[in-house]
Amino acid sequence: MTESTKLSAKDFSTDQDVRWCPGCGDYSILKQMQTVLPELGIERKNLVFISGIGCSSRFPYYMNSYGMHSIHGRAPAIASGLKAANPDLSVWIITGDGDGLSIGGNQLIHALRRNFDVNILLFNNEIYGLTKGQYSPTSELGKTTKSSPLGSIDHPFNPLALALGAEATFVARSVDRDPLHLREVLKRANEHKGTSFVEIYQNCNVFNDGAFELWTDKKQKALSSIKLNHGEPLVFANGSLGLKLNGTKPELVKLEEGQDTSDLWIHDENDAVKANLLSRFFDKYLSEESFPRPFGILYSEERFTYEAAMAEQIENARKLKGDGDLDALIQGSNSWVVD
Repeated sequence: MTESTKLSAKDFSTDQDVRWCPGCGDYSILKQMQTVLPELGIERKNLVFISGIGCSSRFPYYMNSYGMHSIHGRAPAIASGLKAANPDLSVWIITGDGDGLSIGGNQLIHALRRNFDVNILLFNNEIYGLTKGQYSPTSELGKTTKSSPLGSIDHPFNPLALALGAEATFVARSVDRDPLHLREVLKRANEHKGTSFVEIYQNCNVFNDGAFELWTDKKQKALSSIKLNHGEPLVFANGSLGLKLNGTKPELVKLEEGQDTSDLWIHDENDAVKANLLSRFFDKYLSEESFPRPFGILYSEERFTYEAAMAEQIENARKLKGDGDLDALIQGSNSWVVD
């Protein structure tokens, strides 16, 4: 029997005091990760969490595994090097909307296109929480904060559209206040062979409380959000509304009880065009013509991983030229004598 079959959620907890503000959504994300890990069959010696800087980046301290609280925005580079050196590790990158999309934006997009077999969890609270409430790359237009007292004039990032544009092979969204859904998305991310990108809506109850209430409040979320299930029609609002495609243009459809839904938009995780359409369902406020914001796996594709291609390239080079000689490489092929 392996270690992983004996472990429980408590085995992944540490003796460190969890230093997030009371009520922070990070607590839920931590809990769901610790709950789901025993089901994944990963031994702790093969499990690593790498973070950058921010509230979310305290995560490795609270996981009873290997981990590193690294440099601001540079967690993807450090995790990529770790995966290249030891491909058997299960590597999880923990970042936030500031760490991952501002100073670390370049790191993020190149990690996504390279497709190392790692998991990127981006905690999005649409604010800088650790530094006490400045607007972030995902804050909405007009956001009044300490660094934008007259309202932000920055157009916000759409993280899922960004990930798809960077050729990510797995793109998903979940939310801290839906633990069952979040656990399922984490499982799917772990199963994916390649870079998994998961945006997690995370409430900052001190500096941006209620930012995602439209999609978490029981009275509103049925109309404002839609759960994506591969092979199933896009139906929401307790079955009263659906979506169909008129060419490539989404349209809302009112559904009668018992109505056939076979002509509606059927969700296909492997369809990049439809995934891009879904990522654009980004209305901040509901109207009669707005579309629900999607939660679940928008897109998934199989593509070779960077570490596998690198290993194959090295093996081919060895077959062609034999094992390398580091001393000879450093010495070079040309030498000279200085009198």
